[in-house]
Amino acid sequence: MARRPLPRILSSGSASITRGREIARTAADSATDVLHPLITVTRGLRLLAGAGRQKWAATPKDRRGQTLFLVAACVLAVALIPYGPLLALITVMGAAAWRGRDRTPAKTGPDEAETARLKALYEALVPHFSTADDPGPLFSHGGDWEKAFGTSYAFDGNGRLTRLRVNYPAYFTDGDPAARTRVEQVLHAKSGRGREYHFAWDEEANHLLMTVLAALPTTVVAQRFVTAPGETVLGFTDTDAVRRTVPVLDGDTTRDAAPVIWRTGPRSAEPHLLIAGHPGSGVSTLVRSLAVQALQHGDVLVVEGGGTGEYGFLTGRDGVLAVECGLSGALATLEWAARETERRLIAANRARQAGHPEPEDIKRPLWILLDRPGTLGHLAAADGRQDPQELLQVPLRHGRAAGVTVVVADQLDSLDFLTDAVRTHTGARVVLGPAGPEQIESVLGAPPHTTPTPDVPPGRGYARLGTGEVLRLQVPATPDPCGEATSEAERQAVLGLLPGGIPADTPSVPASTTEPAPLHKEQLIGAPATAEG
Repeated sequence: MARRPLPRILSSGSASITRGREIARTAADSATDVLHPLITVTRGLRLLAGAGRQKWAATPKDRRGQTLFLVAACVLAVALIPYGPLLALITVMGAAAWRGRDRTPAKTGPDEAETARLKALYEALVPHFSTADDPGPLFSHGGDWEKAFGTSYAFDGNGRLTRLRVNYPAYFTDGDPAARTRVEQVLHAKSGRGREYHFAWDEEANHLLMTVLAALPTTVVAQRFVTAPGETVLGFTDTDAVRRTVPVLDGDTTRDAAPVIWRTGPRSAEPHLLIAGHPGSGVSTLVRSLAVQALQHGDVLVVEGGGTGEYGFLTGRDGVLAVECGLSGALATLEWAARETERRLIAANRARQAGHPEPEDIKRPLWILLDRPGTLGHLAAADGRQDPQELLQVPLRHGRAAGVTVVVADQLDSLDFLTDAVRTHTGARVVLGPAGPEQIESVLGAPPHTTPTPDVPPGRGYARLGTGEVLRLQVPATPDPCGEATSEAERQAVLGLLPGGIPADTPSVPASTTEPAPLHKEQLIGAPATAEG
């Protein structure tokens, strides 16, 4: 079946806006350069006029008549002299240009405090970038720091480094991750903690560029994102980290943001997702955000092991098959999901063998959102019942072909209780909250390219899709509409994105602990799908 072309706004809207802003910025810079003399003269005339008014105000009243007579005599003399008015105009313009010139002294180098900081940083790097048998060391105690740093450095208003390029000797083992880490730790400690640094190693030119990254904005809330079917926004990252931007509503303004897009479906490279984080780090917020986005084009099953009722607002909505909190309901729901995955595979196979398109009842994506499976596994082991994670083997192994997406979310200290099937088939990974580089690498499979900070807002972390690059991530704020700390504006923003069912002003129904959405399930598994003959 031919794919419909994407809307034009998805392919060229953001690019046109970006080009328009670049053209406007270039035109403004060119106009400033051309009109700079006029701006200088105008500023000078304004300053001369202000000085004249101050002089007149300071003149005693009994002497103002004499002053006016003297000025009038000078004007008359200038008018009678040949070329007098022209010379007077040239003189006034020259005085205005001289008075209106930019007198801000240009900074030619670092001040004493900045020089002391650079020297201290240079001395701290000497043990890492020097050897005893180097005849002309670039780094040596008491050496010249300008040879190593040059002029590629910048400071903020508090005198702290925000950018630094380090030239290191060619014999430094920049291909060794341990050697790199030691240098990065020194730069991080000496440049100031509590900030996030990015280190770019240029092994060919023997350069290391350290930059301080600005904090990702946390003001983007849940909303409809401009995405195609099969695309889900995990959050937002740095502008230069991805090639795509989407318009988002940030407060009362609309701006372009760089999204982390996760693609699901039959053509997805990583169809399943694992989310890890500490309590209060925004794991449930990301799961709610995924549920709200998934309901636009698919059906959702939610299994909550924590029993906190953070997904109760989804109960009864169109497309929500079940919201389970108890062990019995979770086992029944996941068992049905496994059978539904098998049914979809059989129906698709029969349709392909008969040469017909897939039946309509298997085209709608099915999302399985499992939060805190470790808690459910502990309860199942204590009760002598099957671990719910074992029922995910079929959806995880064959979900790509059946249109089934599995999202597993758990705490960092509970990841050891995840089964091998969950670890193997969840190639898309997200880590939220404060975590060390070792913890992040153990989950994502690669170390972060920045230095994690100990204090981060909820929803802040890192994401990696398969074998791609580790990206900084800020999850859009999607609070529980029924939570006590949720404001009315945030509550309406989330409820306004949900499909029909319970009205927005109706209290949420408590999470069910029985069989999930029997009416909807009968529509799906009442009879096996067969290819039309």
